[in-house]
Order: sequence, then C-alpha cells, then structure tokens
Amino acid sequence: MSNSRRNFLKKSGLVGAGILASTTVGSAQHEGHVPAQPQPRTDVGQVTSDGNVLVHTPDVPKLPWTMEGGVKVFRLTAEVVKTRINPMREIFAWGYNGSVPGPTIEVNEGDRVRILFQNNLPEATTVHWHGLEVPLQMDGVPFISQPMVEPGGTFTYEFTLYQNGTFFYHSHMAMQEMMGMIGFFIIHPKDAYAPHCHKDFGLILQEWALLPNNPVPNSLAMEFNWLTLNGKAGPATTPMIVKQGERVRIRFVNLGMDHHPMHIHGNQFYVTGTEGGRIPESRWFRENTVLVGVAQARNIEFDAVFPGEWMLHCHLPHHMMNQMVSMVGPMGMAGQGVQTGKGMEEGMGIVKQGHALSKDMAPGLGRGMGDTTEKERNTSNLVGPSPHLQQNNLKETDKKRVPGYPQDMVMIMDREVAKPETYGLPPGWTASMMGMMTLVRVLPPTQYEEVMRRIRERIIEAPAAIPAGHKHG
Repeated sequence: MSNSRRNFLKKSGLVGAGILASTTVGSAQHEGHVPAQPQPRTDVGQVTSDGNVLVHTPDVPKLPWTMEGGVKVFRLTAEVVKTRINPMREIFAWGYNGSVPGPTIEVNEGDRVRILFQNNLPEATTVHWHGLEVPLQMDGVPFISQPMVEPGGTFTYEFTLYQNGTFFYHSHMAMQEMMGMIGFFIIHPKDAYAPHCHKDFGLILQEWALLPNNPVPNSLAMEFNWLTLNGKAGPATTPMIVKQGERVRIRFVNLGMDHHPMHIHGNQFYVTGTEGGRIPESRWFRENTVLVGVAQARNIEFDAVFPGEWMLHCHLPHHMMNQMVSMVGPMGMAGQGVQTGKGMEEGMGIVKQGHALSKDMAPGLGRGMGDTTEKERNTSNLVGPSPHLQQNNLKETDKKRVPGYPQDMVMIMDREVAKPETYGLPPGWTASMMGMMTLVRVLPPTQYEEVMRRIRERIIEAPAAIPAGHKHG
C-alpha cells in the first residue's frame, strides 16, 4: 500500500468520525439513521401455506415488500446507522434501512423479485447477492457487471429465484463490508424441508475494531475487540425461545475477517445446509461445534428435548469477550509487558523496521512463534513480574502482585439488557455473556407460554436481585 493511499485512508471517514460531518447526502445521514425500537414479533414459528416456517432473525427486522404485476418489490437503502451493540458501546456503522446488519429478505423459490436500491452513503456502492445464480447484469460487481451507484443514486435489481437455502446480500466494496453492510437473503423451497422444524432462526456473525472514544469502526484493523450476533454483543443479544420438544433450525452467516467455530451447550446437532443449499440427509452427522468460515453459511438442526438455558457462542476465546483486546480494553497501553495492540499500520503488516514476526513485533500482533512469546510469559500489562504465588484469601493489593493477574473479569448488566425474552433467567446471568454469545432457551410448555405472552405484550422485568459480592461495572 502506498503512502498516499495509506494517508488517504487514515484521513477518510472509514477510520474517523469526519465522514459524518462532511457528507451532504441526505441530512438524516449526518448523524446516522437511528434504528427504530424493535417491535414484538408475532410470526415466530408461523408456518406458511406451503409448509415452510418463517425465519426469525433476533434484533434484525424483515424487509417488507409489495406485489406489483406478479413481482415482489423491495426497497433497500444503504445508509449510515447509529446503533448500540451493547449497553456500553454505541457506534456509527454502515447498513441498510436503519439496521446493522441489514433487514432480512425472505422469499420463496420461483419468486420474481425486484429490489429498488438507493444509495444514501457519501460514496459509491453496489449490492451483491451472495450465492445467488442471477444474470451478470444483476450480480452487483462494480464496473464488471454494473456501474457504481453514486451517492444519492439508484439502481434496480430484478431476477427470478431458482434456488432455495440460506444466502445473503452485501456491498461488494471490501471496506464497506467491514462497516457492516450485509443482510440475510433467505429462499424457502417449493417443497418444505423434512423433517419439519418448528422454529427457524438466523444469526449473522460480525467483527468490529473500535478505538477508544471513537464510535466509527476501524475497517482496516486486523484485530477485533467487539464480536456481534445480529449486530449485538452479549449480553445484549436476544435469546432464542424454544418450547421443549420442538425441532430447531439455526442459520449462520459469516462476513468478516475471522472464521468462527460456533458451539452450542447441551445439544448435539446436524449440519443440514450451506451457502450452496440443502445437504442430502445421507451426509448429515452429529456435531456440537460447526466452523462457519468467512463468506459461508451453515444451517444446523436439532431436537430441543433438554430443558435449559443453553449457551450458543463462538469458541475462540478472544471472541467470548467484549473490549478485552489490550489496545482498548482493561489491559490497556500501560504498565510493563509486551503491548498486544499495535496501530493500524502494524496491524496491516506495515512496519517501519524489522518484520512482523520479529521478537519485538510478533507478540504485539498476535503472531508469536516459538521463543518469541517468552517476553509475554508470566507478565501482565497491569502489573510487573512478581515472586508471589497465588494463594487463598488474597487481598486486592496482593492479587495485583501475582503474575498474570487479572485475566477474566465479571460484569453484570441484568437490568440494562432486560427484555421479555430474558424473563426467568437467574440473577447475574449476564456475567457469563460477552462477545459473540447468545442463549437458546429450551423451556417447558408452561414457562414457554409465559415468556411468549410477555413477548407479545412487551412486558419487561429484570431479575429481582444481584448475586452477593458482585457489582455492576
């Protein structure tokens, strides 16, 4: 990357808040489109006339359509979106129709669809329909299949759907993808899948690099400190509610820089579909962790026979945390020890001296090999090396002298994230929910009906008590 290119990107809105003040494309986008409050979903588990169950994407709306001359017409708008991914983190991302990720498009095999696209961003963009077999002119690749849609411009995409499965749409500009521009495109089959699933959920996996006091994601970063499911980081993710005995399908889509091994507690499942469509049943086998690679979709199905509050999460340890990468988190740029969060240029492998795998650089870039990690061993950025060993009943001052302390920390936010779907969870449940985490709540019939009633009526009630010895924050 040339110096001129690098300096331009540093100064551009992709890595700073200046874009929000400079854009003149629609006054509403100066401050970002603030998404509307989520409305109660009455179609969760609803079965259509052809036997398909409607898909529920928690925290993400559906894109409405109208029928015009036998064509389903959607209106999709790219724009800046001001959104809160967690009670303590508000960001300016780029999305569609006031949502990050964009709203879910849900259609049927054989439909003719027309997407009236408008660009309210300050730079040109296009929409690519990932995995769909469409005419070249509709593929959304800048200059190759269509002209760029300039700021304030429009473009009409229209095609017939010959496939079925889990697909998605996204900008075909790489940095725009990292700003959040993706959404589900789900096509139901003409003949419903068997065995029948009573609940069908969709989750989009995303990563964000947020520097201190900057609400605009660093789209060039190689190190991420916030991980989200449908635009929310745990514990702000909305639990999926299932009645004991129901069969469940969960669709994962990943558009980021990292692969994600998605694991569910207490249940074995079958992988039944990919971005290529349905997998023949003869090829199913039991798992409880599925790797969802970049640009891939994976569908899993299982019978929810075991009641409980079952965690569903990426099993990469750093992806089970919020703001815990040292460049911005509690293990900040202070104290002794090797710093693990370098700047944008170092994270991109651009170094002024030495190389990315040198003894000085490698640990800071998360690429330590062999003895290059020696400098990190038994050392925390908060405290220096200490001869003291871990022992029971240590005072806080003594704990800070212990090599490596602190590691994991507890933060309880039960009240801040309370919603109807969290009713009945034990006090302090949020302490175990960070990063790319959510819950599949398999509830006995009576408890299930009570939670669903609260969802319909939007009744919010937080746990009554906080466990002794713990404080919020």
